[in-house]
Amino acid sequence: MTTDVRYPSIDGLRAFECTARLGSFERAADELAITASAVSKRVATLEELVGITLFTRNGRHLSLTAAGKEYLAQTGAALAMLAAVPLHQRASQRAQKLRVRTPPTFARQILVPHLERFTRDHPQIELEVVLSIPYLDAGGGDADVEVRNGESDDPLLDDVVLPVASPALLARLPAMRTPADLIHAPLLRTPLEPWTPWLRAAGLDWPEPSQGPKLVDLGLTLEAAVSGQGIALARPSLAASWLQAGVLVPLFGISTRPANLYHLMPHAAHGAAPLFAGWLRTLCAQVSRDALALVSGKP
Repeated sequence: MTTDVRYPSIDGLRAFECTARLGSFERAADELAITASAVSKRVATLEELVGITLFTRNGRHLSLTAAGKEYLAQTGAALAMLAAVPLHQRASQRAQKLRVRTPPTFARQILVPHLERFTRDHPQIELEVVLSIPYLDAGGGDADVEVRNGESDDPLLDDVVLPVASPALLARLPAMRTPADLIHAPLLRTPLEPWTPWLRAAGLDWPEPSQGPKLVDLGLTLEAAVSGQGIALARPSLAASWLQAGVLVPLFGISTRPANLYHLMPHAAHGAAPLFAGWLRTLCAQVSRDALALVSGKP
């Protein structure tokens, strides 16, 4: 007497395992190099074959059911044995995937200009950089390493903020000799870098500026300053390329600490994440030293 065994497809099992490990059809699709719809269909076919619901679906968030956890434990060992067969392994499968999520300005001004160093030294890591939405995005939890801009006791950058302006704007304004002369200048606004702390440090009891567009991005604020639209509060670490080129100049020599600081969210203690996090901390320490030397006039 033979047993009627219904074998699932390897593709279906891989889709199930990837989705369970990564928590979404989208991330599983990235790893398997197929569409999220295809992953969903493969999981649905597997559920129909085994006759159980493997995932609880709450919008885009997926979590294993009790039966799904049991099935993963049973099939995971079999997949691991197949994956361990040398003939089944390709170079692309051996690459470590790492997704890094950062605010846009940090990515453009800090991370990307230096990224070649990391990719050159670690070719086995397949790096993906995705952007968060400044001020509005609390993080999607879909990154291996995430940088945020907010309150922190362990910042990545030793940052200050100080007013900067384009020479073209300064040529149109009365002389900016003291902080009180800012009364004659348009002040660029962003909720990410309020003026009030700097105004108090400069001895000015002025309210937060209320005129002009509000730019919910530090990079956009700097771009507006470069184009002569107003005076911005800038972090030298983010404005370094413009300061070096002379298209932005610092004013008054008075600085304060930023309202928010770039910092790392907790990440996995194994794999590529701690390696990248350590590299990023070293990079940011050097960027901080160079940026502070740029505005202090020290070599």
